[in-house]
Amino acid sequence: MIHRISLALILAVLCSTAARADIIDIAWNEQGRFERRVSVAPGKFAEVCGKLARADSVAWRFDASGPLNFNIHYHEGKDVRYPERRDALAGASGRLQVALDQDYCWMWTNKSGQAVDLNVLLTR
Repeated sequence: MIHRISLALILAVLCSTAARADIIDIAWNEQGRFERRVSVAPGKFAEVCGKLARADSVAWRFDASGPLNFNIHYHEGKDVRYPERRDALAGASGRLQVALDQDYCWMWTNKSGQAVDLNVLLTR
């Protein structure tokens, strides 16, 4: 009986871990850079978020092993605003000119049937 409960508990933990998406807080290093490598599971997303101030500027770049839907967004009440939004990209770069003091998120969604490796670089 204990063996069955332990196995059920292990399976539940593994399933919940596989089902989660990655939401990552931006932690700038001393040079004003943030780098991250993640694997985006099929049907899941990875999201990198952080507080930015008006007049901040962030250069961003990513490359991936397959196509991902990509956006940069922030929330105003119940509304979501998208300074950048593109679909089916394996890489892109640009610069975000921050207009409002806000929490901004870079988000990648994997609509494919296999995991996609993602490399992200943000620079202040």
